[in-house]
Amino acid sequence: MTTYSLLVILGCGIVTWLPRIIPFMLVRKLQLPTIVIRFLSYVPIAILTALFVQNLFRVKQGAWPDLNIGYCLATLPTVIVAIITKNLMWIVITGIASMAMIRYFLAVYNIY
Repeated sequence: MTTYSLLVILGCGIVTWLPRIIPFMLVRKLQLPTIVIRFLSYVPIAILTALFVQNLFRVKQGAWPDLNIGYCLATLPTVIVAIITKNLMWIVITGIASMAMIRYFLAVYNIY
């Protein structure tokens, strides 16, 4: 690895890190109004919902979006575990395991 490559990697890391850290440094000493704090509490769920719904559909040029069957099937046990346990670790484990099983079986039977 050359010095140039190392500097590019470090520069990319800094450019990625700074926009995430600077807002925390600026807001740390400020007291935000209650309405701003309430608004910001909805941001994570909105982002996760957007990412989740985006992955449920497959977009093809010139056609309507269709459902991604594998992701839809993996969603069912994951949502059930989320409702029952409300434990993030079990939700993630269920999602990963169900997606792995679905991909395996769909690939074995050439459905996916």
